[in-house]
Amino acid sequence: MLDAVLECSQRWGYERMTIDDVVERSGVSRATIYRLFPGGRDVLFEALRVRELDRFFADLRAEVESAASLEDIVVRAVVGATRSLRNDEHLAAMLATEPGEMLSQLTVDGVPRIIRMATASLTPMVSNHLGAARSRALIDVLARLTISYFLAPSPLVDLGDETSARPFLQPMLREYTPSIPTTH
Repeated sequence: MLDAVLECSQRWGYERMTIDDVVERSGVSRATIYRLFPGGRDVLFEALRVRELDRFFADLRAEVESAASLEDIVVRAVVGATRSLRNDEHLAAMLATEPGEMLSQLTVDGVPRIIRMATASLTPMVSNHLGAARSRALIDVLARLTISYFLAPSPLVDLGDETSARPFLQPMLREYTPSIPTTH
């Protein structure tokens, strides 16, 4: 069902998509949808957001988990997240058709959830180098930075390119880890 919601929302946008569109695309009855997702469209969209964020952070964890140094974890996380955001066809379609809703999900309404998920996903790896409290603070800043540079790309630094992102991130990383030298 959530795949059908994803397809329908890409095709028609959140505002124009109906439960009947999901019924037709998924082959699941209207009654079943309402039984599984009481509240209809809003609950379906919320379930889709949660699933897509889970996938995003699972992919990001997989990309970061083999990094040995804190610097490599941070650089891989920022570069990987930026590339994923740029390559997300659903996100691009939604930003084109429903920019207000998507900007809300990437800023005011969505940032707290994104930071919670980023913290839950990355803290276990980062805290080995910094401890839990400093890890949470660093991940908070990195999540906000990544979203900001995705929404308003800079002509000076490309966070989707490791050779551009690494020297940009190193001074900030030293602020969080003054006793840990950076590499590369």
